Parts: sequence; structure tokens; C-alpha cells
Amino acid sequence: MGLLGESPTPRAEREELERDVRFANITIIERIGASQYGIGMVSARLTEMVLRDERAVIPIGYYNPRFGVTLSLPSVIGREGVHRVLEPDMSDAERQGLQGSAEAIKAALSRLSLKESLRRTA
Repeated sequence: MGLLGESPTPRAEREELERDVRFANITIIERIGASQYGIGMVSARLTEMVLRDERAVIPIGYYNPRFGVTLSLPSVIGREGVHRVLEPDMSDAERQGLQGSAEAIKAALSRLSLKESLRRTA
């Protein structure tokens, strides 16, 4: 069952959504020639969430000790930054995909020879 109580998304819809997310930045650049406006708007909005202690829920990159890397998951944002991470219900395949992504990030980081303290910010 999904977050809103509906059945899991059919594979074709999930693949289309994944493709759209992967290429969203390219779409913005093709339409307006740059993406820095979006970056500025997101930065301003994040600042508002923190200063107003809004406890807003957004997907944001945060070091996740359970996975040992930074992942973007739905999180509650407020004055202290990430108040808590919300892990949505996932199918076994989705959970394996998330774990696989975390492992790929760890492998890439290990090739960079960064100090452990720096890896938590990546």
C-alpha cells in the first residue's frame, strides 16, 4: 500500500516518474537557459523553513546513519535543520533499490580517499 492508501505504482508509471525526475534539471535549462533561478528559489525557501521553524516536509539530502551516506528522503525541516527523516512504505524492490543506491554512493566515496569526517557532508 502506498503513502496515500493506493496500490503500488505500476512499473511503467514508476519508470516514467523516475525518468522525469532524472531529467528535470535539463528540462529547466532547455526552457530558460539556466537553472540558477531554481537554485536561488530553493535556497530562499529552505531558509524560510528554518527561520520560521515550519516543520515542513520536503525531500532533502541528509546524512543517514542507517545507510552510512547522504540520501534524499522526505524529512521534517525546522529551526534545527532536519528534525526527522520520514521513510515511506516501500516494496521490497524499492527498498533494495534504495540500499543499492546507498552502496553505490559508498563505493564512489571510497574511491575518492576522503577522510571519514568529510564523507558525512558529501
